[in-house]
Amino acid sequence: MSTAEEWLAGASIDPSVSALRPDYRALLIVAEGLRPGPGDARSEELLAEAEAKACDPEEHPHVAEWREAFRAFGAKPKRTRPSVDALLRRAGEGLPRIDRLTDLYNAVSVSHVVPLGGEDLDHYAGPLRLTRADGTEPFELMSGGEPVVENPRPGEVVWRDDAGVTCRRWNWRQCVRTRLTTRTTRAVFILDALGAMDDAALEAAGRDLADALEVPTATRVLRA
Repeated sequence: MSTAEEWLAGASIDPSVSALRPDYRALLIVAEGLRPGPGDARSEELLAEAEAKACDPEEHPHVAEWREAFRAFGAKPKRTRPSVDALLRRAGEGLPRIDRLTDLYNAVSVSHVVPLGGEDLDHYAGPLRLTRADGTEPFELMSGGEPVVENPRPGEVVWRDDAGVTCRRWNWRQCVRTRLTTRTTRAVFILDALGAMDDAALEAAGRDLADALEVPTATRVLRA
């Protein structure tokens, strides 16, 4: 098994994505020895704080830039919203409570207005890379309680590994194979930034996530 630093060193952004958004950066955080399980007092506290200070997604420049990024590869952001846009729209009625690790990163996502996802590192096959799909890659999900395999549209921006797509439309929907569960102890967290979010703000979001996870982390910034 590779070390966190070795695995992070293999992550990449395809030039086709760099051409689409040269201002894009991804902060990758690998955390090991995590404490999974259902939500607890700490995750509830952070979610409540995030709900209280959630901004209007219609007024925030980072959300606006993410909608433009989605349009640039053919997605319709009102139908398939960037992840932080979708979360902010739910904050008024209450953010979802899913499990401890997911709740922690959702709270940081809303508080810092940054798309943020978490994946179970023990279910990865090879390195993580951001690319544009050719349309044949498998994407595993559940539909009606049954496992289903779909394919992204050609040209869609996707995160993937050697086994297939781990997240469609940049940060819209994660696959079931690598999603966090109440048994996850090793994970990679991906924070997505465009020009409206500078490096200092991205780093601050990463620090807050690392503090919430309360375990040692390894990090790398990928730049388009």
